[in-house]
Amino acid sequence: MSSLDGAAWPRYAGSGRAGVLVVPLGSTEQHGPHLPFTVDTEIAAALAGALERRRTDVVLAPAVPYGSSGEHAGFPGTLSIGRAALELLLVELVRSADAFDGVVLINGHGGNAVPLRAAVALLRGEGREVLAWSPSGDPRDSHAGRTETSVMLALRPGAVRMQDAVPGDGRPLAEVLPVLVESGVRAVSPNGVLGNPLGATALEGAAVLARWEDSLLGAFDTWRSALHG
Repeated sequence: MSSLDGAAWPRYAGSGRAGVLVVPLGSTEQHGPHLPFTVDTEIAAALAGALERRRTDVVLAPAVPYGSSGEHAGFPGTLSIGRAALELLLVELVRSADAFDGVVLINGHGGNAVPLRAAVALLRGEGREVLAWSPSGDPRDSHAGRTETSVMLALRPGAVRMQDAVPGDGRPLAEVLPVLVESGVRAVSPNGVLGNPLGATALEGAAVLARWEDSLLGAFDTWRSALHG
């Protein structure tokens, strides 16, 4: 186990590679009236931390807390660097990590998916070893709904204001996506929620985290085996 925030450069110097660098990728954006702006970053960081704890050849990097969140711009407090800037950031970040065997990008925000795919394609075309992974979920519960609320109750319950939790738009994401892309989340859900957070529990959140961790570990192990195969 290793983390850049607790080490100095000599630890990674020498003739051999330093293991796999794991970078949590999140966002700073509204998550309804009951959750903090940092949900996506906290979830990505928690999953990255689980990978570091459960695999010996992993080095944990600090999280990237800003992403492509323009669809949430209608809500004050949302901070976004946009698709082009995020793609460039990820490309240059991975290019700078040649001391490591490879880089795993753990993404907690769906809005990052397009620039993340583009960055990974470019980097792989340059011969770099990169894995991008994101947790999956119910398309009718895609933002600040039961899943994310439950996970935050498991991770940081003091940051969840269940007294302010209200249902949002519960249609499948694919159904509302055209309006969301054209006019933003606020045009679909005035309270910023896509799903229903009512009934969320820490126990359910812990189970979701465990499922996501197993999926991440499986993807990581398959990727590492292919590299060494």
